[in-house]
Amino acid sequence: MNRMTSRTFALVTTVGAVLALAACDQPAPPVAGAPPTMRLLSESQYRNVIADVFGANITVGGSFDPLVRTNGLLTVGATNARITPAGLEQFDRMARSIADQVVSPKNRSVLIPCTPTVATAPDDACAAAFFKQVGRILYRRPLTNDEIQSPVAVAAAAGKDLGSFYEGISSGLAGMLVSPSFLFSIDTTEPDPAQPGKTRLDGYAKAARLSFFLWNTTPDDALLTAAEKGALHEKKGLSEQVERMLSSQKIEGGMRAFFNDMLAFDEFSKIEKDSIIYPSFSAAVAEDAKEQTLRTIVDLLLTQQGDYRDLFTTRKTFMSGPLGRIYRVAVDRPDGGWMPYEFPESDERAGLITQISFAALYSHPGRSSPTIRGRAIRESLLCQKIPDPPGDVDFSLFNDPNSPNRTARERLSVHATQPACAGCHKLTDPIGLAMERIDGAGQSRTTESGAPIDPSGDLDGVKFVDAVGLGKAMRENPAVPSCIVNRMYSYATGRTPDRSEKVLLDHFEKQFASAKFRLPKLLHDIAASDALFAVTTPESKSAATNTEKDDKS
Repeated sequence: MNRMTSRTFALVTTVGAVLALAACDQPAPPVAGAPPTMRLLSESQYRNVIADVFGANITVGGSFDPLVRTNGLLTVGATNARITPAGLEQFDRMARSIADQVVSPKNRSVLIPCTPTVATAPDDACAAAFFKQVGRILYRRPLTNDEIQSPVAVAAAAGKDLGSFYEGISSGLAGMLVSPSFLFSIDTTEPDPAQPGKTRLDGYAKAARLSFFLWNTTPDDALLTAAEKGALHEKKGLSEQVERMLSSQKIEGGMRAFFNDMLAFDEFSKIEKDSIIYPSFSAAVAEDAKEQTLRTIVDLLLTQQGDYRDLFTTRKTFMSGPLGRIYRVAVDRPDGGWMPYEFPESDERAGLITQISFAALYSHPGRSSPTIRGRAIRESLLCQKIPDPPGDVDFSLFNDPNSPNRTARERLSVHATQPACAGCHKLTDPIGLAMERIDGAGQSRTTESGAPIDPSGDLDGVKFVDAVGLGKAMRENPAVPSCIVNRMYSYATGRTPDRSEKVLLDHFEKQFASAKFRLPKLLHDIAASDALFAVTTPESKSAATNTEKDDKS
């Protein structure tokens, strides 16, 4: 008998606990949903799908057009994304490279399910078998006959011209990899038998929503089979698939993708630090800083099944060699790998916001920034929008190198004298200043320009003396669980919740709290709810909005 790994055991245990809690839950209130849409695959989703279909040894080169962050998430921005001509050229180059690797001598015997009659000529039957098999996973549904015959025809023509069955297969596959059916997750609909005159997502669209939400990749064979049989339209069938997906190792990749998006870790690709001011900061530090936070999140929320709010107070994390030089921690790992680590009680490091990832990402290249850090806390972790500064703000007083104000707290005091600045800075600066004992590279310090740093402040009336105290205040702030619920639902549906869904979000928050803020419970509640799949037509959505306005007038 194969032994379960400790991670698998923890995930299976998590699902059991989730089901016990879910058994007595009240059903989520109904919502109207939104019009069907199509969502461009993110870079990580694209890479994951290719690895799932063809194996991790297939190299995906090239760059992707950036997505626009919406409601704090790139995933929501993907709903409105379009492929530019330059982006299409890049997708075409990647498709050709991937297809060539698939048919290469070392891969073809594994990835192509049949052998052609002769390798120097087309074989339509073998080609059709291959395209039908991979197309089901790439397109996240069975292919129509026309969709199979189209790449078969391309493969036949190319194979004849090039005198190679495999070169023909490569041409046909490359065409599939630039199809909108692959590059976009499309909300395909069908008549709803339970509500005559209305539509619902078909089973395959439901499978795609579930898989990209929980796993950040394409549905597997079991999920597609459930969709084909209509099981996802039934409470029992849907629940069984959600439970299976939550117990899968793939849930870790899905949650890494979510938090990578929520915390804007894509910005690490653009991070710059002055090497003279911060000689210890490097590309390796930046990469490990992001990984440290994601490892901490996965361990606390999935492996340990901990309270989400503890992310802001936990001293337990993981340490690598490059990070040890910034944290000034000895890392006894000759292989350069990771080791568990816990900051001592006397250390001012506790919680996500004191880790290098947060401190360095939300800083300038050569100095820290209480305002940027405070804004990031408000927007990313509390879901509170801070307006951009007016275009005519005078920064000279703050940036004046001859100013007698030596610390950031002293320099930021000038904002109180400018009415256009004071309102927003009252929200950002008191919490951002709590992190001033961590410099722009994430290193600890006690002074700035020779003057002692005062890290005290308050969060919404709750006073604290340092960053550890800020973390504790955040843990008890009701906006913290409310924000993760909002972001998780937005991530799952690919859109910003509207006002009519407040009752639904309140329901998810109550269930989350009743489960002691355990993330698997929140994932289960959203994934197994009708709300995740609710769709409407633009006309009915407009009518509902107008009715809501009439009721309020």
